[in-house]
This record gives sequence, structure tokens and C-alpha cells, in this order.
Amino acid sequence: MHPPAAAAHRESLGTEAARNLATTTKSAPQMQEISDRWLLRALPWVDIEGGAYRVNRRLSHAVGQGRVAFEQTGSEVRVVPPTLREVPLLRDFPDDGLLTELAGRFTVRTVTAGELLVEAGQPVDEIFLIAHGKLDRLGTGKYDETTVLGGLADGDHVGDEALAQSDPLWPFGVRATTGGTVLALPRSAFEELAGRSPALREQIERYREGARQAVNKYGEAAIAMSAGHRGEPELPSTFVDYELRPREYELSLAQTVLRVHTRVADLYNEPMNQTEHQLRLTIEALRERQEFELVNNPGFGLLSTAAYDQRISTWSGPPTPDDMDELLCRRRGTKFYLAHPKAIAAIGREANKRGLYPDPVELDGKRVTAWRGVPILPCNKIPISKAQTTSILAMRVGEHNQGVIGLRQTGLPDEYEPGLSVRFMGIDEKAIISYLVSTYYSVAALVPNAVGVLENVDVAHRS
Repeated sequence: MHPPAAAAHRESLGTEAARNLATTTKSAPQMQEISDRWLLRALPWVDIEGGAYRVNRRLSHAVGQGRVAFEQTGSEVRVVPPTLREVPLLRDFPDDGLLTELAGRFTVRTVTAGELLVEAGQPVDEIFLIAHGKLDRLGTGKYDETTVLGGLADGDHVGDEALAQSDPLWPFGVRATTGGTVLALPRSAFEELAGRSPALREQIERYREGARQAVNKYGEAAIAMSAGHRGEPELPSTFVDYELRPREYELSLAQTVLRVHTRVADLYNEPMNQTEHQLRLTIEALRERQEFELVNNPGFGLLSTAAYDQRISTWSGPPTPDDMDELLCRRRGTKFYLAHPKAIAAIGREANKRGLYPDPVELDGKRVTAWRGVPILPCNKIPISKAQTTSILAMRVGEHNQGVIGLRQTGLPDEYEPGLSVRFMGIDEKAIISYLVSTYYSVAALVPNAVGVLENVDVAHRS
């Protein structure tokens, strides 16, 4: 019978015993949360004073196209009355009670894929709110072929502009591309309500007055001018008016208190500085949160504040080359796309199906996926819903380009990095050292078309 291996005769010192006299080579503390944070790197950062940045724009008479919201109880779907103010005709309407009554007059209708809701040229006898699903606006081409003018998705509304007109006709058709749910309001029900509500009639007249204002295609007050004239005609006079209440972006912040025991800092500081690595990982976490807020914050985040007329929905679900082109063409000088890594993979799958293999581009010494030469930067802060849908952003950046800019304030007391400070808070009675770590930031789109969003992007892999 052979003796156990441990009892076998050795002719040299064993490795386990030898390790007691050896110095172990150690890595610095690692952290899985760290990402590339391309958004923080790609944004041009503007240093501001006073903690706020005011965006001055030309006066605009156009009413923003918002989206209404819905509440669902079982199979019953209702529009949330206050969100009816997102319909241009009802913007800033003060009577909540009348909005509640108006919301109660909508009826729920289930639509099926391919169903034609309205036909171009027919009278507008009802308006529609899209609670769920996707619809197409249909037109007629030069040779009488059917063309798709654009898409409608959850929260959109169609036909409402006709409520302030007499005997309006549908300028386009509307067809459901997927099954879904819409809420319909008969025109007669709205007119009956307006007939007994002076406040609603005044609201309609204000809307009509605004529609008569001279504006350019972006809704800005028009600048009168003459071109192509001869002789000595009297030239129009004009001035450029500004918004009276421009938006101000106040700096947001992310903060934490880092605590290190003096015993750790005194006795266990070699070969690695404990405080330094604690601070390094804390800053990494704060920067990750900063990028998350720039994308998702409800007050200033890019996904939340993107103009509704700069949001489009995918044609069929996955991000096709057609969708990427549509998003790209809506603004000049697009600097980059921003997408979740799963969305980038889905873009590649759809391109490969068509035999397209876009060339990558080099950015900051790294090769990244691109479309039409525009980099597609990964950002894992863009959310993916339970239904496996997400969004893709396209941005023009820079103050000089009327684009998207990052905001921060430098020169802070105890500044450690631009816009980030580490302030010593003292040592408490338990011998624990405390440091306040703060970073201040925000993001602003100088004009609405600086950022666009492709919504309802399906990233599920289907065989």
C-alpha cells in the first residue's frame, strides 16, 4: 500500500511553506461597474458660473407636440385627463373639470394589423389617441402609389388639429401596422362640449390666432425680408424676437461620504494607498451615476427632454438601415449615435441580413461601429424594457454648432477633477476619517433638433 502523498519523502522545501516568506504580487482593487462612459467623453463640456446655464432662443409660436398618457385597469383603458394639455389645441387650458369630462367622452377601440382607420379626403369626424400599437400615415405619390408619410406610436394623437377648423378633410390616411388600442373622440362630442363652455371656445380662438402668426417651418417667429426684387421697392422692416422665459439648466449633483478608518490608513497603506484606491473606486461610481443621469434624469436627461417632433418609431421593430437613415437625416451635422450594446448588436444583425457590412471608424484611438461614417457609441445606461425594446439617440454637439453640451462648474474648492471635489470633513470620535465627494453636472440641447430619438427599438434576437 502506497503512503499518502502528503507523507511522501521530499528533497526540497515545499511551495506552501515557501510562500510564507514570499511577497505576493497584488492587483489594484477591481470594479465590474466601470464602463467606457462614451457619453461623458464625447460631449463638449462648458464651464459655467453661478450654477446655472440659460438657453436663449428665438421666440417660437409653435405649440409643442406632447404625448398623452393612459391608465389601464384590467382591459379598461382611459386617458389621463391632465395630459390632454399635450394636444396643441388644449395646451395650458386651465379647467381640469372640463378636461375630465372630455376624457370621459373617448371610447376605446381595438385595431388589427392592416386595418384602415381613416381614408384621405374623407371628413374628419373623430380624433384618435394611440394608447398602444403602431400606425402609419399614408399619402399618395406622384404616380398614385401609396406612400408612408410617417409613423404614430403610444401617446401620439392624430386629427386633433381639425377641431379648430370648419368642415376639415383628412389630408392623409391612417392604417394600423400592428394590433393595438386607440381611443376615439367623435367631433360632434367635442363641438357639443364647446357649445356650452365659454372657456373652451376662448381656448379654440386663441389657438386659431396662434395659427395665423407668421412663422418659419420650425415654428419660430418669421423674419420679414424681400428677395429677387428689382428697382427700388420699399423693403420690409423686421426684428428678431426672443423667448421671454428661456429655460435655465441648474447643475445637478451626485454626492457621497467616503469613510476610512485611521488604523487602515496608518497601518495598511503599503504597497497600495488605501485612501487613494477607496477614492478612485468611489469616483468611478459617481461618474457612472453621472452618465446615467445625463441620459435618464426626468428633468434634464436626453431621453426625457428630447422634443417630441424629433422622436420617431422603428418601421417594423428591429433597428433597420432605413430607421438609422431616418434618424440621421433629421438633423445636420450628427456627431454620433448613442445606443445600448444590445441595440448595436441588433443594428449589425439587420445590416447583415441585407448584405451590408458598415466600416468601423476610429475614435479616441479605438475602432467603433459606425453607420454612414457616424460612430455608434455604446451606452449601457439607456434602458431596455421588459418587452426588450430600447431607444437610440443621435446628437449634434457643441455650442458653436447649436448642439448638445455638457454643463459643469470648475474651480470648486478642493477640486480633484474638473467639476468634482473631494473635501476633508474631519475625524470623528471613532477615529474614522470622512471625505465629501461631490460632482456637479447637467446637459442641455441648445435647439430642439440637436438630439433625436429612435424609439421602440426591438433588440430581441429572433431566429
